[in-house]
Amino acid sequence: MNLNSTINPWIARWLGLIAAMIFAMVVVGGATRLTGSGLSITEWKPIVGTIPPLNAADWQDAFEKYKLSSQYKLQNQGMSLADFQFIFWWEWAHRLLGRLVGFVFAVPFFWFAMRRQLPSGLWPKLLMLFVLGGAQGALGWYMVASGLVDRVSVSQYRLAAHLTLASFLFAAVLWTMFSLKSTNAGCNSLIALALPFLVLLQIAAGAFVAGLDAGQGYNTWPLMEGQLVPQGLGAMSPSWINIFENAMTVQFDHRLLAYSILALAIFHLSRVRSRSSALLVLAIFAQASLGVLTLLWHVPLALALLHQAGAMMVLLAAVRNANNPTARAEELVRGHAL
Repeated sequence: MNLNSTINPWIARWLGLIAAMIFAMVVVGGATRLTGSGLSITEWKPIVGTIPPLNAADWQDAFEKYKLSSQYKLQNQGMSLADFQFIFWWEWAHRLLGRLVGFVFAVPFFWFAMRRQLPSGLWPKLLMLFVLGGAQGALGWYMVASGLVDRVSVSQYRLAAHLTLASFLFAAVLWTMFSLKSTNAGCNSLIALALPFLVLLQIAAGAFVAGLDAGQGYNTWPLMEGQLVPQGLGAMSPSWINIFENAMTVQFDHRLLAYSILALAIFHLSRVRSRSSALLVLAIFAQASLGVLTLLWHVPLALALLHQAGAMMVLLAAVRNANNPTARAEELVRGHAL
């Protein structure tokens, strides 16, 4: 559908705000994981959970519930109430942001709908975004639940699903917003369309690296264990499980995907030569550099968060490039010339 300039410009600004809030959620979620805070709240209360502990008795009650978790028993035995409050606030902020995203989506949506300012073709997209947002919240609790029994961290499978869905939602909001700003939205370039999905795949691979703490090992670059292709990539049986549970293989795949995406983006730039494709290459190169520094310095918190934020910036650049009709036209002209 082609949307034109008669659409209320505040709709695009509203979607831009939602995208920014999802970005913030991903970064805060990364801090929650890196500080070991994700399991500090052991209940899922979508409404009343908005209110944090307000007095000493409430804090002690929340702390006693956390003491029943495997993380406390196996890793944080004897931690102080002050230490518990530190991890609690990270997880509470992450969940609060999720609730705020839902609120910021719902209220303007009904406002625009009541004023009949939403084009008919936009309704299915907005409803899809709403469903994805609800699914993301439920998936977040499903992820947390995996770490409350018999383990001190969440399942890397559920972590990857949670982060990938958040990233897909971020990309979908951006795509919808960019489409509103163009009367010729869309892209016929297969490479440009493929790049956002490859970035999403790389984000999922990064979640497996995070879930297995794979960045804490093999802290050299460009070699791993002194080799370009280290031995032990297929050490686990059955072989397919190495992709998800072998820390060496998971990190190696993450590196390989980064090289592949950068090479494809450079090839795309050589054909299109547009500003959006150049910015995409720069974003990928900066993100790859951050990844190398994070690895070499054994995943310090600040660099790790910058790396996670960088992933979302690369995704933003990839979506913008794919939804760039100018770049599309230039590539089509070159294709006909060949």
